[in-house]
Amino acid sequence: MNYSEKDKKYIWHPFTQMQDWENDDIIIIDRARGNYLYDLNGKKYLDGVSSLWVTMHGHCHPHINRAIKKQLRKLDHSTLLGLSNTPAIELAEKLVELTPRGLSRVFYSDAGSTAMEIALKIAYQYWQQDKNKKHQAKRKFLTLKESYHGDTIGSVSLGGVDMYHAIYQPLLFKTVQLPTPYHRYGNEPSLEEAAAVLEKTLQKHQQELAALVLEPLVQGAAGIYTAPRGYLSAARRLCTKYNVLLICDEVAVGFGRTGTMFACEQEKVAPDIMAVAKGLSGGYLPLAATLTAEKIYNNFKGKFESLRTFYHGHTYTGNPLACAAALASLELFKKERTLEKVNKNISLLKEELSKFRKIPQVKHIRQRGMIAALELPDYEYKDKIGHKICAAARKYGLLIRPLGSNLVIMPPLAIKPKELKYMLSIMYKCIQETV
Repeated sequence: MNYSEKDKKYIWHPFTQMQDWENDDIIIIDRARGNYLYDLNGKKYLDGVSSLWVTMHGHCHPHINRAIKKQLRKLDHSTLLGLSNTPAIELAEKLVELTPRGLSRVFYSDAGSTAMEIALKIAYQYWQQDKNKKHQAKRKFLTLKESYHGDTIGSVSLGGVDMYHAIYQPLLFKTVQLPTPYHRYGNEPSLEEAAAVLEKTLQKHQQELAALVLEPLVQGAAGIYTAPRGYLSAARRLCTKYNVLLICDEVAVGFGRTGTMFACEQEKVAPDIMAVAKGLSGGYLPLAATLTAEKIYNNFKGKFESLRTFYHGHTYTGNPLACAAALASLELFKKERTLEKVNKNISLLKEELSKFRKIPQVKHIRQRGMIAALELPDYEYKDKIGHKICAAARKYGLLIRPLGSNLVIMPPLAIKPKELKYMLSIMYKCIQETV
């Protein structure tokens, strides 16, 4: 059997209808360099989806490669249960330095889902350990419709995308859910209206709410919905007013995607708990972190017999190789002036996206930083229009993925202006050819 046959015989792919997969021609990636992936036949593809929103500086970057090799000569893995390691300590220090002021403690895991699972468990236990016992009724979470926080049962409970989450409803815990104020077509509630609804809900449920959970600035997996400017800072102010923790999920928007290192920076917000993953290791290795404020960390301290310990952990927590890759990635942000280049590309992206307004079938265009989406009309799901456009793009050497009827634009941060223009020109051509 060749690799394609073996894949179809043995592998079950994520978010994939395998009946279709088994009947399709599939691309098998063999190597990568810079912003390109190469298949077994040597064909080159621009990685327009950042290998699922993780690649920052391009593939096989010499600086990160060297850092991993250097670490591999010293230590491959050891546990953080009862031990520590130097890369994990150095990275934790760096993350506290870079993230919004007030976040002071780092709990490692391996993916965005687990980082959010940790966040909700910490928030829940925080209130259950209230010394005066007057806040132990704070057991629910306030979430937004169309939100996505991962695929573990806890993180799915926080989510609100029916396509992904509806089937699991009997397994989930209940949340207080708000209609999303994030913009899809531009006729959603104003900031004032959205903030008023949020305040009314917080006021009504404050005695039972442990935390408000949201994706700062952009709801990713929903289809790249963008928040009204000022909504994040309003959420921070109102959570403080009604004594509800604020959990910010920066898994998809962190590490430069919106133009600043973290999306929260744009509205000068410091959440009580923040989850990061995806781009944390530069796109190399599974690594995530949940950061908390000191007041939350201190609530878990006590005598051994108090059982205030946070009983949660992962086998590869703080893996030295992953932490070494993350440290090297963060060094590259400074060395290669990544954010400066990103902001130039943000302007170019905005300019190029305006050309899509000439295509009648492009229903709406959304952008926040280097994250964007082109929304097509609501075809029937069986038409697979997004998948057909992405399949057409592969013929021209571009890899992208749809979210329903949305074509997502999230290239590596290291993409060059000419590559970005090429990517968008291919998408323009493929929309016209397919739709």
